[in-house]
Amino acid sequence: MQTKHFFSDPNHLVLTALHSLTLTNPSLAFDPEQKVVFRRPDPSRKPKVAIISGGGSGHEPAFAGYVGHGLLDASAAGTIFASPSAEQIRHAAMNCVDNEKGVLIIPMNYTGDVLNFGMGTEKARAAGIKTEFFAINDDAGVGKKKGGKVGRRGIGGGILVLKIVGALAEAGGSLEEVYHIARFANDHLASVGSSLEHVHIPGRAVPEDTIPDGQVEVGMGIHNEPGSHRMKFDLPDVVKTMLLQILDHNDPDRAYLTRHPEDEFVLLINNLGGVSTLELSGITDEVYHQLEKDFDIKPVRVIQGTFLTSLNGLGFSISLLKLADTGLGPGKSLLELLDAPAEAVGWSAPIRPATWNARHSDAPLKVKSVKPAEEQPSNLKLNPAALKKVLGSGLKRVIAAEPLVTRYDTIVGDGDCGVGMKRGAEAVLSLLEDPSSNITDDAVTAVNRIITVVENTMDGTSGAIYAIFLNALAHGLRAQDRGSAAPATTDIWAAALKHAVTALAKYTPAQPGDRTMIDALVPFCNTLLETKDVHAAAKAAQDGTEATKSMKASLGRAVYVGGEEEWVGKIPDPGAYGLSEFLNGLAEAM
Repeated sequence: MQTKHFFSDPNHLVLTALHSLTLTNPSLAFDPEQKVVFRRPDPSRKPKVAIISGGGSGHEPAFAGYVGHGLLDASAAGTIFASPSAEQIRHAAMNCVDNEKGVLIIPMNYTGDVLNFGMGTEKARAAGIKTEFFAINDDAGVGKKKGGKVGRRGIGGGILVLKIVGALAEAGGSLEEVYHIARFANDHLASVGSSLEHVHIPGRAVPEDTIPDGQVEVGMGIHNEPGSHRMKFDLPDVVKTMLLQILDHNDPDRAYLTRHPEDEFVLLINNLGGVSTLELSGITDEVYHQLEKDFDIKPVRVIQGTFLTSLNGLGFSISLLKLADTGLGPGKSLLELLDAPAEAVGWSAPIRPATWNARHSDAPLKVKSVKPAEEQPSNLKLNPAALKKVLGSGLKRVIAAEPLVTRYDTIVGDGDCGVGMKRGAEAVLSLLEDPSSNITDDAVTAVNRIITVVENTMDGTSGAIYAIFLNALAHGLRAQDRGSAAPATTDIWAAALKHAVTALAKYTPAQPGDRTMIDALVPFCNTLLETKDVHAAAKAAQDGTEATKSMKASLGRAVYVGGEEEWVGKIPDPGAYGLSEFLNGLAEAM
């Protein structure tokens, strides 16, 4: 494992690497505070759908290296192997791109990325920006059974999806067309990675786990995570195994692609960062010949290079994209969009001389400032005193329940659920009780004020889930604004809550029956929509929570907790219980 680096401070390294893109492509700008790289405004450029991606650093040239003409319009970067924040994505979508024609937010399918990019999506929607979201998932190294509800990871082949999407947007495709082709290309794509060793992150301790000499990890991801299995290293055998995982449509656990004799494919060989160009070329040759010999496939395009890395990972990935009719007409086939010119340092096309001749100054670029959602008024009205009374009742129930929630979570989780909920409840209660908080009668701005507090005080997965739900709730309320003052009735709240539940399902696979807080949330929202009775809805949430006592966990840390005989039938899901206490508190005050 290579543990020597030129940089010891990973944060400084990320900032300098991102800034370097403005040196190698003068059409780009960099916002160091938000770690967003974006295309400089150009008055001569026609309005188009904006494409935004991003992810953790350490995958270079992804993702910022694909910002440029014909590809991405902006990219948000996290620290090494960590997702950027929702605020970074919101800033990119609202302030750094031309969003007149809409925005497609398209990260890779990893939990942190899905939640944070999803939250950013909902913030953009809440601000009135037409926005779609799609998480690329092309990895066939982990089978369907093991992938479960989370699904496939996004690895090297995802860059082909970004290229196709970016080309269609540049050609004037609508947001609906761009979103369609993202899903379409992803459905015809499969990838597998393999590596001889894990990687070392600058500034961190050396990991204990190593891959023994003479072995290779098949199915290796891009965050140092393990693959499907290890095997004795022999390049032809490794390539054969990888191609079978991609192309054997008789394997029910990995039949992501179907193949017929007339099908045509694009082959992408991606360097995980530490393979020499000489060896990567030899790998490409081996893959090509096995495809021809064993599968009667002669790829119509062979693309080799470093596209999506795992720092200096000593490995590679194979991706196959099956060409199919997109249904979008001439000039918009998958192959034509892949062949379309692009001007990004991470893609193979060079920067055009005209771009260098039009070089901009190095002076900082002042980005536009769009009012955040909480500053955009609505016409939906409520009684501030009633809001404080009702919410206050629910929040106090959550605070009082913290010891019991913590005890439950200590048994079936990691013990932090109650503390996190209490911290968020206390912060929102403080906002409501502060005379200077100036909570007005505007329902949407009131919800957005609460959202800001929740985002700043509740961390972890549950904090992200609550924040996504509340952002979607604000969007659901704003969607019912008819342009003139009207009360925010129970009907309006019920419809907005249903909208928020639907939006949340895009970013978490949790459903009723999985033993999560969803078992309380969904019954409450559904019952309120059906009956318009808060007391009946709170009772449904309580019944849903009670039912979790006998459920087997499908998601969350409870999946890994043993000793089920001690708690099954006795301990409810802690998150569901805490939420049910809040909802019962609401009902009591009404």
